[in-house]
Amino acid sequence: MSVTGLPFDDFRTLLRDLPGPDTAALAAARDRDRQLTKPPGALGRLEEIAMWLAAWSGRAPAVNRPLVAIFAGNHGVTRHGITPFPPSVTQQMVENFAAGGAAINQICVTHDLGLKIFDLALDYPTGDITCEPALSERDCAATMAFGMEAIAGGTDLLCIGEMGIGNTTIAAAINLALYGGEAEDWVGPGTGSEGEILQRKIAAVKQAVAFHREHLGDPLEVLRRLGGREIAAMAGAILAARMERIPVLIDGYVATAAAAILKAANPTALDHCLIGHVSGEPGHLRSIERLGKTPLLALGMRLGEGTGAALAAGIVKSAAACHSGMATFDQAGVSNKTHG
Repeated sequence: MSVTGLPFDDFRTLLRDLPGPDTAALAAARDRDRQLTKPPGALGRLEEIAMWLAAWSGRAPAVNRPLVAIFAGNHGVTRHGITPFPPSVTQQMVENFAAGGAAINQICVTHDLGLKIFDLALDYPTGDITCEPALSERDCAATMAFGMEAIAGGTDLLCIGEMGIGNTTIAAAINLALYGGEAEDWVGPGTGSEGEILQRKIAAVKQAVAFHREHLGDPLEVLRRLGGREIAAMAGAILAARMERIPVLIDGYVATAAAAILKAANPTALDHCLIGHVSGEPGHLRSIERLGKTPLLALGMRLGEGTGAALAAGIVKSAAACHSGMATFDQAGVSNKTHG
């Protein structure tokens, strides 16, 4: 990133000049698909996924180095008692990930996925969004740049996930700022918020969006004022993947909120992304619909940790394997449909 100008300037430039799909790779994949030993369209969405992989990787559909990247952050808004768990749980869960004891670890082992955990200054929660910005422009831009480094080791399918006590409150605030409606439309139970805790969560989201309302016309301002470090880092990772032609699977409600920031800045910004699953968090389906996406899975999950995206990676790997490994009609000696 350059050190001249305002911190967000480089990101505004990147978002304005995003690379498009590789039409030659897509055409080649479509041509092969027509020759495979199946009726056209018989694999349904698996065929669409294979075409998506080709268009956004720039080569024949393949998933050889899938990666789940989990970004963890803490939030000042938790001081309002909006969750039954203390912020210390974020660090404890990061340690659980590192020890292999979380759900995401088991899913990654099952589907042969790489896993990286990014601890984003957990001892320093972001500002309390009800009365101050979560981050300065400089800190937000630096965190986005840090998120961009998630792909530095190389990957050909990036699964985006998060961990952060209080971050469904953050996601709700971002959605309310971007899409309007009522706070109640976007606030859900998160990690078990109900009763008075849930009412405090709704009140915090209303207060935060009202406090920052004069600045919410700019998506990057929404990000820095209402977001968090894991939100900014996920946005950076999704953007970096676009620049490097890496297809992306987005996880649940919080990861989708990070993605929504990018789409608000450029309507094509998520064309290289699929939504892994629709979570049990009430606002998630509503936010997915605003993005014009159809999730791959609907299992009623709301754990976070990248679990839904990681499960969906198994489907994406299967789509690539079917496309590359199936025999053509000629190879198999199978008669193709008659013509004329």
